[in-house]
Amino acid sequence: MQKLWVPLTALATLTMAGYCSDAYSQSSQAPWAHHADQVGSATPSSGMSLIEAITLAWQHSPDLQAAERELQASEGAVMQAKAYPNPELQALVEDTRPETRTTTVQLAQPIELGGKRAARISAAQLSQAQSAVDLQARRAQVRADVTEAFFALAIGQERVRLAQASNDLATRAVEAVVKRVQAGKVSPVEETRAKVAQSSTRLELVQAQGDARVAQQRLSSLLGRPATSLLPINWQTAVQASEAFTPSFMKAQAQRLSDAPLLKQARLEVDRRRSLADLEQAKRVPDLTVTLGTKHAQELGRNQAVIGLALPLPVWDTNQGNVLQALRLQDKAQADLAAAQFQVETRWSELSEHIQSARAEVQTLQQDVLPGAQSAWQAAVTGFELGKFSFLDMLDAQRTLLQARTQYLRALGDLHRAAADIDRLLGSDDLTVTPNAIESSPEKAEK
Repeated sequence: MQKLWVPLTALATLTMAGYCSDAYSQSSQAPWAHHADQVGSATPSSGMSLIEAITLAWQHSPDLQAAERELQASEGAVMQAKAYPNPELQALVEDTRPETRTTTVQLAQPIELGGKRAARISAAQLSQAQSAVDLQARRAQVRADVTEAFFALAIGQERVRLAQASNDLATRAVEAVVKRVQAGKVSPVEETRAKVAQSSTRLELVQAQGDARVAQQRLSSLLGRPATSLLPINWQTAVQASEAFTPSFMKAQAQRLSDAPLLKQARLEVDRRRSLADLEQAKRVPDLTVTLGTKHAQELGRNQAVIGLALPLPVWDTNQGNVLQALRLQDKAQADLAAAQFQVETRWSELSEHIQSARAEVQTLQQDVLPGAQSAWQAAVTGFELGKFSFLDMLDAQRTLLQARTQYLRALGDLHRAAADIDRLLGSDDLTVTPNAIESSPEKAEK
């Protein structure tokens, strides 16, 4: 029996110990990125860092291309708003008889009064600013999507690796138990239990492989390249990034709430509606039309200067309806701003609590649960070899360790998903400050 289990337990111990050393023996520093060239560093074999993935996604995102086109179109709206009214060339012929005919040629120039042009330009410029904020928000959305998919793939690949190791251990355990049953050392019931445990690990492997393929496909669609071209990503980047969500960092992030795209859009909409209301108010002031020209009277045989002024009389239409509509829409924009403020603050509270709870769960699993489960499993293996524990006790210890490391990977994934949601909420499109970026060299990632 010992001849059968010594190599098996040695292999299992090395595998489990290697995982636990990767899982909770991390650097004590919280390596947030402050330089774009250091963010998301992976092993040389990964071939792609987080920064490179985000940059590539920005280049291929159709949403960003659409937002950029909209911003470019808004430049035309501003240009048009700055245009002055065109002059009008008028020609008038009185009487068709040559001897009494009078010909008048004049030029009419409308002059906008009441500040119409300034209000029109202000509204167009604010609309252009909204397009710029929308582009920023979409860039932040793409970056958050890529970051989430990047770490999901890293964690998914690690989960596959661990599930494969667990399945290999379970297979070897079944082989060992079968030999013991054939030798009459243990009951066939233990063989059944071992095969059930093997089936569980096989199911876990199938599920892990499926989730990894989904994460790989999602990342490849964001980057615009085939999934097969994505090499394995060093999952230590996900572990190191999880250490950065300290209370001081979250406090610093909370100060960026006022610059959230949703609030910036709402404030710009208030200003735009105010400019449109000013424009409608200005339209109540009639525009002046100045006319200059010359009149040639055939009977007199000379030309006469023509000077005229035209001013509409606001008797029936004083633009009151449009003014009222613009004012009510301005009130609506103010209410939308208050609602957006409440929405952002509420969402921030939810995400910050989620971040802190997920971070606490990751730290507890790293520092307490995984080392304890590892020690218990090693003790169960040793006791089984010495005949002090049954095979069922060893399987329970192994199952506990597998559940602990699965829970750890799941908690790590929850942490990064919450971080991506914060990134979407804050909406910065600057690569040098991103909630999931880590400051580490490839050498650090290897450790």
